[in-house]
Amino acid sequence: MPELPEVEVVRRGLERWVSGRTVAEAEVLHPRAVRRHVAGAADFAGRLRGARIGTPLRRGKYLWLPLTGTGTGHCVLAHLGMSGQLLVQPHDAPDEKHLRVRIRFADAAGTELRFVDQRTFGGLSLHETTPGGLPDVISHIARDPLDPAFDEAAFHAALRRRRTTVKRALLDQSLISGVGNIYADEALWRSRLHYDRPTATLTRPRTAELLGHIRDVMNAALAVGGTSFDSLYVNVNGESGYFDRSLDAYGREGLPCRRCATPLRRSPWMNRSSYFCPRCQRPPRPTVR
Repeated sequence: MPELPEVEVVRRGLERWVSGRTVAEAEVLHPRAVRRHVAGAADFAGRLRGARIGTPLRRGKYLWLPLTGTGTGHCVLAHLGMSGQLLVQPHDAPDEKHLRVRIRFADAAGTELRFVDQRTFGGLSLHETTPGGLPDVISHIARDPLDPAFDEAAFHAALRRRRTTVKRALLDQSLISGVGNIYADEALWRSRLHYDRPTATLTRPRTAELLGHIRDVMNAALAVGGTSFDSLYVNVNGESGYFDRSLDAYGREGLPCRRCATPLRRSPWMNRSSYFCPRCQRPPRPTVR
């Protein structure tokens, strides 16, 4: 699943290529792509016609396009799922095999916005926005660590209150958004923290250090277009990121730790995998009862 850096790369591309443009026509080629728009495909396309797209916004892994001209406080929420792509293509470019939605604009720029989704787990939907500008369906999502308004003290206090482990907390989007499996493993490796470390044992300086590493790894990924393990994760021009070449932990089972040369391990974790160094990231001691 795309995480914050990959979604932010797409958002920046949309800001450059579609912000300020007016929709001439929207065409839904597969109804599943707008299944989260409960009024249906025809309503989705009809309400987009004539709308002007504002500056694309993001919170964590969620991306949306604010609209004007459709009534006050509406937006298109994009859920990329496992294979969703938002591509800016010339009008005469051949249709992608898995093209699901096409949005044409009322200008002479010669490009259109396409939603392509091989596995059809993602989708687009229209929603009202809250007074704070968030789509109403994601109002429960916490701020992400790159948000200037992210509250470090409140985050640490929440960690201390929760009876959970550090990686579970990092993937809790109501606590901190945008962090997924890849960047959690990377930040924990940099912090020398085991994924099963109880959050109640983290001191304020340790939490600050962890947040610093989360920001560092995400900014490093952003600088190279995010992490793309296959052709499904691309920017609006269809280009893949290459942060996978710089990963220190994720996907490196059996390879030497870049700090101590100990072979990295992979453990099954919540239907996923956790990659860690058994020497640098020692597991917590069992609680004696």
